[in-house]
Amino acid sequence: MNNERNIMKIQNSGLCLLLCVGLSTAAVTTFTGCAGNQYDRSTGQYIDDKSLIVRVHDALHDNPEYKFDDVNIDSFRGTVQLSGFVNTSDQKSKAGDIAKNVQGVQDVVNNITVKSTD
Repeated sequence: MNNERNIMKIQNSGLCLLLCVGLSTAAVTTFTGCAGNQYDRSTGQYIDDKSLIVRVHDALHDNPEYKFDDVNIDSFRGTVQLSGFVNTSDQKSKAGDIAKNVQGVQDVVNNITVKSTD
């Protein structure tokens, strides 16, 4: 009978150890999974970038002169990248200026291409 109790204690100890290790791993993954590094964004940074894209998009489309329909917007940690096509270099410059003035934009990379007139 004592032998069976010892076996049960060992099995329960093993189960407890396995459960503790599993919970520890889950906790570490949960708390560090949201942290960013130099290549990835935290969950908060990702959400901030997505809302920044919306604000820049709205600012470009609210412009009375140009609607910038062919301009794409992306953002990574507050740096906004503009790409796509416009008709003139003035439109390219204007799009960059509009994006720079949106709240939360830290930098603008203007990769817009001016359509050739050929």
